[in-house]
Amino acid sequence: MEPIIGITTNLRDEQMISLHQDNVTSILQSGGVPFVLPNVLQTEKIEKMVEAIDGLLVTGGGDIDPTLFGEEPHPELREISPLRDRFEMEIIQACLDKDIPILALCRGCQMLNIAAGGDMYQDIYTQKTNQLLQHQQRAPRSHGSHYIEVNEGSKLAKIVESTRYKVNSFHHQAVRSMAEGFKVVGTASDGVIEAFESERHSFVIGVEWHPENMAIAEDVYSKRLFNAFVKAAQ
Repeated sequence: MEPIIGITTNLRDEQMISLHQDNVTSILQSGGVPFVLPNVLQTEKIEKMVEAIDGLLVTGGGDIDPTLFGEEPHPELREISPLRDRFEMEIIQACLDKDIPILALCRGCQMLNIAAGGDMYQDIYTQKTNQLLQHQQRAPRSHGSHYIEVNEGSKLAKIVESTRYKVNSFHHQAVRSMAEGFKVVGTASDGVIEAFESERHSFVIGVEWHPENMAIAEDVYSKRLFNAFVKAAQ
């Protein structure tokens, strides 16, 4: 049976749901059934959603409310969606509790880490002291703009069958301190965390790039990641 993959959505002005089609297409290409999730704050409804899905894709989007990890807003913090943040915190925690496979992309990986107890840089360009790469590329979304190094022996390395490859990059925030039970498995050459995975769950992986944009352009590493995620949810 084809697994049902819940996909989180953006909220514009807390009024309009939006979702990049590449997220849906990548799930379809890997044999999953996309199930678009609205942002609601009724626990019983979220529980029903979790019961209905076999995997959770936490998508990219805007910035994250820093009060969720005990900080005040940084001057470079951009637009946030409190409703989306609160919904994703709850559904991620519910999926972690039930060991439902999770693949979290860009903003999604930051939210996954926060929901599990970690924190993040509100703006890497002002909060990190070393020289950084261009993490907001000026190139097509399907283009891999910089390399990452992936830990040999990690779940991610085994999935993509490589420890060094190119990814795209569209972020100014990033994971800082990892949540307990998770480990960093991929970094950029400037030290920015690009990938992590759970040590306690069957399949929970967060990546800082957008493999959905690269998978539909036939990037082999991105396709392997989506295929492994959907297979884990099956």
